[in-house]
Amino acid sequence: MAQDKQSRNKVTGARLIGVGSALPQRAFSNDELAAEFNLDTSDEWIRTRTGIQQRHIVSGDETAVSLAHKAAQRALDHAGKAASDVDAVIVATSTPDQVFPSVAVRVQAALGMERGFGFDVSAACSGFVYALTIGDSMIRSGQAKRIMVIGVEVFSRLLDWEDRSTCVLFGDGAGAVLLEAGADEGEGILSTHLHADGRLGDLLYVDGAVGCTSGKVALKMHGREVFRHAVVNLAAAVDEALETNGLKGTDIQWMVPHQANLRIIDGMAKKLSLPSDRVVVTVDRHANTSAASIPLALDEAVRDGRIKQGDLVLMEALGGGLTWGSALIRM
Repeated sequence: MAQDKQSRNKVTGARLIGVGSALPQRAFSNDELAAEFNLDTSDEWIRTRTGIQQRHIVSGDETAVSLAHKAAQRALDHAGKAASDVDAVIVATSTPDQVFPSVAVRVQAALGMERGFGFDVSAACSGFVYALTIGDSMIRSGQAKRIMVIGVEVFSRLLDWEDRSTCVLFGDGAGAVLLEAGADEGEGILSTHLHADGRLGDLLYVDGAVGCTSGKVALKMHGREVFRHAVVNLAAAVDEALETNGLKGTDIQWMVPHQANLRIIDGMAKKLSLPSDRVVVTVDRHANTSAASIPLALDEAVRDGRIKQGDLVLMEALGGGLTWGSALIRM
C-alpha cells in the first residue's frame, strides 16, 4: 500500500503518446449533398459562409462504435501499445448508438480489453476538451496510467435534411488520443479550462430525445447568436490558457481548433498572431464533426509531420449547452 501511494505521488501529468482517426467511407461534396437530399443550396452558398467543401456521412454498417473503435486502434498502433495496456476509455459524443451501454464500453469490448472502465461524456462540440480534462485529472490523481480519449459523432442522424441552414454544416467521424502518465513539468497537458452557461442552451440544441415525446429528433441552431458567443467566449478561453501558463499568443506553435466555421478559426488565429500555415484546418473536408473535430485534425497534423514532439499546441472549442473550453499541450 505504501508503494502504491508513493507511485501515485510521482505522477505529474498526462502526455499524448498516440493519435488516430476514422472517417466514413462516403464523402459528399456540397453539390453532391444538395443533389442527394434535394436541398435548395449551392457550393458557393455553403463555401463562402462556412469554408466547407465536403463532409463524410455514415452508411451501411458504420456506427459511432465502429468509427470510435477504428480511431482508438490506430491510436494504439501509433503509440506502439496494446489494448491490455489501457486502463480506461473515455468517449465524448452526443450521438451514441444506444442510450446504454455507452460507446466507451462497446469500444472497450471491441478492442479486447478485459479490465479497466469506460464512460461517455456529453458536451456537444466541446466534448473532446471536456473528456481530455477528465482523462488528465484521472491520471494526475493516480486513478489510471493510460487512458484512451475519443471524440466521435454521427451527426447525420440528428439533422433535418429539409433545413439547409443546419444540415450542410455537419459531418461524421472519430478521433482518438492515448494519454499516458509521466509527463515532466512543462510537458504534456499543461492546463485545460472548461466553461458552460446553461442559460444559453436554447441557442444550439437537439429537439427531442429519449425521455421526450416531442416527435421528430432534429438539431436546432440560432446561427448568428452562436457565432457571436463563439467569438467572445473562445477568445476568453484562449486568454485564460495563455495567462495560466505565462505565455503570449506568439508562443503558440500550432492551433488545433474545433472545426465549425472557417471565419471563427481565422479570427482566433489573428488574435494569436498565428500565420495561417500554423493553424490546422480540416473543416473544408470534414465539415463540423462536433466532438470528433479536434482529435481528427490533430491526427492529420501529427501524421503528416506538421506537429512534432515538443511543439506547443492550443486547442479550443465551443458547442451546445453552451459549453466551451481550451487546452494547452506540449507534444
